[in-house]
Amino acid sequence: MSAVLPTAAPPLVVAPGFWKRALRHPSFVVGAVLTLLLITAATLSLVWTPHSPYEVEMDRKLAPPGGPFLLGADAYGRDIVSLLLVGARASIVVGLVAVSIGLLIGTALGLLASAKRGWVEEGIMRLADFGFAFPAILSAIMLTAVFGPGMINAIIAIGIYNIPTFARITRASANAIWSREFVLAARASGKGAFSITMEHVLPNIVSVLIVQATIRFAIAILAEAALSYLGLGTQPPQPSWGRMLSEAQTLLFQAPMLAVYPGVAIALAVLGLNLLGDGLRDLFDPRLARKR
Repeated sequence: MSAVLPTAAPPLVVAPGFWKRALRHPSFVVGAVLTLLLITAATLSLVWTPHSPYEVEMDRKLAPPGGPFLLGADAYGRDIVSLLLVGARASIVVGLVAVSIGLLIGTALGLLASAKRGWVEEGIMRLADFGFAFPAILSAIMLTAVFGPGMINAIIAIGIYNIPTFARITRASANAIWSREFVLAARASGKGAFSITMEHVLPNIVSVLIVQATIRFAIAILAEAALSYLGLGTQPPQPSWGRMLSEAQTLLFQAPMLAVYPGVAIALAVLGLNLLGDGLRDLFDPRLARKR
């Protein structure tokens, strides 16, 4: 009588009651709303802004809120609302590309380390440790010294900063899957490491990667704002929340709201993505899902 081999655990799927549970989860709902507002602002800026964010009107310098400018104008007479909308687009572009770099390269390295073990795993993990010694701002300073400041260099710096995090999380999650019975059964049936990784390991750690990508997205937006504030990120005339803060620091007593608007935008974007990540983590965790 032939033995029945254990079957693979089901990969990430949206269960029938997922959205019902999601709508009852406060962190997920608040995070989703704030993230949707961020995406809406960035998308809207592609087709419409109240005024041109690049047009300088010195005769309207520091215009108060109201009239043609809903939130007023900055030191160059540019509309604050338009700057915030286009700044949201810059933050999303930098965050999305940088996190994608870290996700793709870090996940590949983590899966390789988990599949090969031995000196390959040790070498990749030591490289990850070395990568943690170079945070995004330090990496951007080094790239700026060689290639000059700019959005591309900021994306590369933040992307490199994300690689070790994804590599470590992928490796830890994949190691747990490799010890499961259905993976042992797949190995016994003659499947190679690559097939097992793609068919069994990767689908079962997708939820962990999604949650981590959401959280790293928030960190990337914060890093982009910090780099732009230091003059290493998005360059003029492209609007950026971080550079809006930098330009407003000399006018804190004359026009303090110029710093409040981009500061609140950054805080809400980071808060929304963090809450969304926390909510997704709870919803994807079967133990927490049964309690809701």
